[in-house]
Amino acid sequence: MSSSSAAAAAAAVRVAMVAVFLMATMAAGGSFLEDFDVTWGDSRAKILENGQLLTLALDRTSGSGFQSKHEYLFGKIDMQIKLVPGNSAGTVTAYYLSSMGATHDEIDFEFLGNLSGEPYTLHTNVYTQGKGDREMQFRLWFDPTKDFHTYSIIWNPKHVMYFTVDGTPIRDFKNLESRGVAFPRSQPMRVYSSLWNADDWATRGGLVKTDWSKAPFVAAYRGFRAEACGGGRPCEASKSKGGWWNQELDLTSQGRMQWVQRNFMIYHYCHDAKRFPQGLLPECSIP
Repeated sequence: MSSSSAAAAAAAVRVAMVAVFLMATMAAGGSFLEDFDVTWGDSRAKILENGQLLTLALDRTSGSGFQSKHEYLFGKIDMQIKLVPGNSAGTVTAYYLSSMGATHDEIDFEFLGNLSGEPYTLHTNVYTQGKGDREMQFRLWFDPTKDFHTYSIIWNPKHVMYFTVDGTPIRDFKNLESRGVAFPRSQPMRVYSSLWNADDWATRGGLVKTDWSKAPFVAAYRGFRAEACGGGRPCEASKSKGGWWNQELDLTSQGRMQWVQRNFMIYHYCHDAKRFPQGLLPECSIP
């Protein structure tokens, strides 16, 4: 190989390495400055570390919140969250996808605060065409205040196989439209999060109130990543790539989800006949 050919080859390798680095950087997620708007709470919401960290605070006067600048219709949405430490009773840290209007769709994570030393309750729900009542609740198998953990929603036309915690699935909402169950598949949603006071219901049904001497309460966010379409992003490329578009629970993932539900689930709407005297929701009777 001539010296000029060798130099050209080396240059091509450097270009390829730079391209791989840039792709990896983009895949790691964007900046809160670029991807989100603070929507309420004034200075209680802060974007720090050049856009790589966001914190929400709650005090006696107000909570705070943010929303994504973009809408998404199907995708894999990740967020790393470190929850309010210590005595967080009465507080709720909500992280969810939602469209707008009376017939909105919504996919919810809500973290219900605790007394010091007691576990958080992870409250999940799905709204389709404005109808919710699909709550499932869990205790987490780790302390979510000590470090960041990744909470993901994987949403495709087959499943809201949503709600994975550090990659472990905790519930799977299947597309059962053929059986008369509405499914969120036509309304793009934004990502929202808020930290607010809900001591009328959040901790032990409202029996434990917020201890304002511990305020301000602070939750932290980092590592947002959206591999998604909708909101001006065509879905065709996602279909051809596979990945989250065709993702389903394999046997290993089903086993992990069953482990979570067997050991850490504390409420399932399909097991609460007393709450639905007119009959459980239709998906509850479908194997």
